[in-house]
Amino acid sequence: MKESVFREVTPLSDRDCFMIFSRVKSEFTFPIHIHAEYELNFIEYGKGAKRVVGDSIEEIEDLELTLIASPSLEHGWLNHKCDCPEIKEITIQFHGDLFNEHLLQKNQFRSVKEMFEKASYGLTFSKETILQMKDRLYSLASEHQGAHSVLKLIGILCDLSLSKSMRELSSRAFNVNDQKYDSRRVERVYNHMLNNYREEIKLSDVAGLVGMTEVAFSRFLKKRTGRNFIDSLNEIRLGHATRMLVDSTQSVAEIAMDCGFNNLSNFNRIFKKKKGCTPREFRENYKGSKFFL
Repeated sequence: MKESVFREVTPLSDRDCFMIFSRVKSEFTFPIHIHAEYELNFIEYGKGAKRVVGDSIEEIEDLELTLIASPSLEHGWLNHKCDCPEIKEITIQFHGDLFNEHLLQKNQFRSVKEMFEKASYGLTFSKETILQMKDRLYSLASEHQGAHSVLKLIGILCDLSLSKSMRELSSRAFNVNDQKYDSRRVERVYNHMLNNYREEIKLSDVAGLVGMTEVAFSRFLKKRTGRNFIDSLNEIRLGHATRMLVDSTQSVAEIAMDCGFNNLSNFNRIFKKKKGCTPREFRENYKGSKFFL
């Protein structure tokens, strides 16, 4: 039976475009949580802290900037190895309709639309991008009243959407209800893999679904998603596996078989390569980070 993760009720009202919280603290105290609002979180001097977003668990560096754009994506930052006495943090929470759907359909806002779609799995930005945004974030934190502050935030988000170094964090299958693709052919293939990940799936099977040769489809998928067929299928299987590690008491071996991996050693090898830890370590790390209602 799935337990409920902490659901944060934020102070952002329907009459506000956004809320911003700027603070200096010595430790991370908020548990893994979810909330309806989109969130842009900036951290300075937090090196060694643990960032948990969906099934992604990583240590952060001195500069951290992450965007969350899903009401069901579990996320949080934990002390882990961070021992800095003055961690600076700026958290911006805003409604998902800050850019309404009509506006996001315009050509000039295509990059913002694509960024929010990716951020439904969590997005983190490179140090170079953060350095470009850092002063603007501090400026917004010090002067966040009135319509001009909303324009400042929109400008920050628009410029972030043009970054070439953003990186998705959570695997897509971990939050299966948030699947978003910018291609009907990719959507059809991913839906097929999502529905049949327990079975053997060949490249020829999915290429045939969209009427393409294996070579042409491989190039198409790589261009559209940045991943090849095997990586895409393994990501889906790992997404289901990590969700089961978090939400069930099944053994690692049972989960591996249930998620389409042909043997336990292969599952452990792929899992450690992608997640940086064994399935057993992931389960312990994640459950030790969650606060249950």
